Amino acid sequence: MIRFNHPSLEDYPIQGIDVSHHQGDIDWQRLAAQPKVRFAIIKATEGGDFRDRKFAENWRRAAEAGIVRGAYHFFTFCRPGRDQAQNVLATVPREPGTLPVAVDIEFHGNCDKVPTVEELANEINAFMDELKTVFPEKPIFYVTQPFYEQYFKGREGLYPDHHLWLRSIAEEPVEEACRPWTIWQFADNGMLDGIEGPVDLNVLCRSDTAFSDLFSIAVR
Repeated sequence: MIRFNHPSLEDYPIQGIDVSHHQGDIDWQRLAAQPKVRFAIIKATEGGDFRDRKFAENWRRAAEAGIVRGAYHFFTFCRPGRDQAQNVLATVPREPGTLPVAVDIEFHGNCDKVPTVEELANEINAFMDELKTVFPEKPIFYVTQPFYEQYFKGREGLYPDHHLWLRSIAEEPVEEACRPWTIWQFADNGMLDGIEGPVDLNVLCRSDTAFSDLFSIAVR
């Protein structure tokens, strides 16, 4: 089904954004006044040593605005998973009422290495073994539709149990009781008060129960 319009609040009442330093200075109070910004997933780290320069500020100001937060890590194929987990542990604070740590796993913006399914699964498992010492919750794995088809579909058992954050810009993905996806990124060119320039837009699966209780803490 080709989608010509963004998902409505009636169909998907919990909507949100994901941001990084590319969004510059964000007015979080203005964002919080908009019903389509119930949550924000904020870039924290990449690889084994990169830390997003806006993460600490965005993390703090999103909380002050009453927006439910999560942090994400961009997973590189050219560093050991355990090294990358240490970067996350040194950067992301452990706080109540936040979304599980998200892991962005994709080819775009990554290094030149193309791992096999087994290589990727081994490094993701090593990453999660290290991370769960502080963040034991089931993680969120962000993937594009082609990446999902190549590495995850039918092979989910190779990876740690996870929520799926699926990027699908051209069409609405199939959703049956929040399977296979929990979060759907439906646009990368959203325009919102409080952010100059485009921003990624997302929705939470309408029947999800794992996350929905977190949004009761948002200030409205």
